[in-house]
Amino acid sequence: MAEKSNDNTSSDTISSKPKSKKYRKEKPWDNEDIDHWKIEPFAREDNPHSFTEESSFATLFPKYRENYLKEIWPHVTKVLESVGIGCLLDLVEGSMTVKTTRKTYDPYIILKARDLIKLLARSVPFPQAVKILDDGVSCDIIKIGNIIRSKERFVKRRQRLIGPNGSTLKAIELLTQCYVMVQGNTVSSMGSYKGLKEVRKIVIDCLKNVHPIYHIKIDLQLESGEYFLKPKEKAAREMEKKKEKQKENTLKRKAEREKAFVPPVEDVPKKKNRKAKAESSQFVE
Repeated sequence: MAEKSNDNTSSDTISSKPKSKKYRKEKPWDNEDIDHWKIEPFAREDNPHSFTEESSFATLFPKYRENYLKEIWPHVTKVLESVGIGCLLDLVEGSMTVKTTRKTYDPYIILKARDLIKLLARSVPFPQAVKILDDGVSCDIIKIGNIIRSKERFVKRRQRLIGPNGSTLKAIELLTQCYVMVQGNTVSSMGSYKGLKEVRKIVIDCLKNVHPIYHIKIDLQLESGEYFLKPKEKAAREMEKKKEKQKENTLKRKAEREKAFVPPVEDVPKKKNRKAKAESSQFVE
């Protein structure tokens, strides 16, 4: 009898579930509170053993970066030693080298260290370049020197990317949530993969004579939902905006006119009483 009752309960539970989840078993180790997209930090306990082979990367740096790299190199060694990476600055050859050591436990950190020395070579300041060692931060170094043949056009379009007082570059950073640095024939960027993809597209299109403001406008329209509106709806929205601006302007003009018009203070002549006049005439006589 007990077996029959168990069979009945199991059949009831299966019949209560929808067809798509009929044979799906419950997973007690998985619930809604778990964030499946979270990147867990890689700790020493995850890899207690050291590597059998040594990996190393080297990059060259220009002459004008020599003095700056001399000053910050003790800080670079301190940061890289904390993650088990060794580094070497060669001023004769003009190169920076990073390599794994016995203390290295994270297999991916050597690639992060490689990106760090690349960013330092491309004039990215050290406080910003160190952020590449964090999880979720990546970098992309875009080569722009070989896209245009004419030197004059290249300089003008590179300046167009920066904008007056760096305003266009700041707008790109705010839009893509990435750090962007234009230096010589390269553009260095740091941020998420999605943002880096957008930065690369904007930079290459700018050098192909497409102004960055078009990308900024399209992204703003996508955020506001205006990009998906029909032409008539867009025209109606523009008319509403114009009317609102006209109302604001009229109110401002009225306020200015009221402020500008100050009535002059008039001197009202005092009227003398007849009794006072009579007394004065008698005194004269």
